[in-house]
Amino acid sequence: MVARALLPGAAAAVLAFVLGLAFVDGRTAWSAALGVAVALGNFVASAQLLAWAASVSLTAVQLVVLVGFVVRLGIIVGLMFALSAAAWFSASAFGLAVAPATLLLFAYEAFLLVRGLGQPVDGGPAGSALADPPQGEPS
Repeated sequence: MVARALLPGAAAAVLAFVLGLAFVDGRTAWSAALGVAVALGNFVASAQLLAWAASVSLTAVQLVVLVGFVVRLGIIVGLMFALSAAAWFSASAFGLAVAPATLLLFAYEAFLLVRGLGQPVDGGPAGSALADPPQGEPS
């Protein structure tokens, strides 16, 4: 899923740069492209963390989903405030690029999962509520 998002994500970063350069200036262009790149990095980090958590346990998946989102969002906001000290950085262009890019990546992930390209999370050991029932028994 991540590999399928990298090329469109890179194209979106270039598009954000070109639009920022065409309509405003260079600092806006770099900030918007960086915003799309950060959103793509957030998507990759989420996928990697979920893949790791799925190999550990269902509880780890829940923890990564619930806490990981807040932590990654905090990192993005912290990055925005840290970069605000740079003269070339435009916080509004960064924010206006991160938000729609993140929403588009969420929609892309949902689209892929609806099409069946995602893998279900293993329910854990036999006997757990989410484990696959043995052959021949009703679910």
